[in-house]
Amino acid sequence: MGFGGMSLGSLLLILLIVLVLFGTKKLRNIGSDLGSAVKGFKQAMGEGEASAEKDEPAHLEQHPSEKAKDTEHSVNDRHA
Repeated sequence: MGFGGMSLGSLLLILLIVLVLFGTKKLRNIGSDLGSAVKGFKQAMGEGEASAEKDEPAHLEQHPSEKAKDTEHSVNDRHA
């Protein structure tokens, strides 16, 4: 059994048809464009997370003892 319930022969046939329709040069270009898009997306996600951490106000952060109290309350709520 292959990918998604398709046999290996079916997948090879689909690959052959795609190669005939688009050609190897076009597929190479599509692959490099897709890779660049994924790389840019990952980079933007990293920048977004960094700016979100930087923009978070310090007064919203909890003191460690308050975090422990919240954890105790949530554990006690589950056991009740």
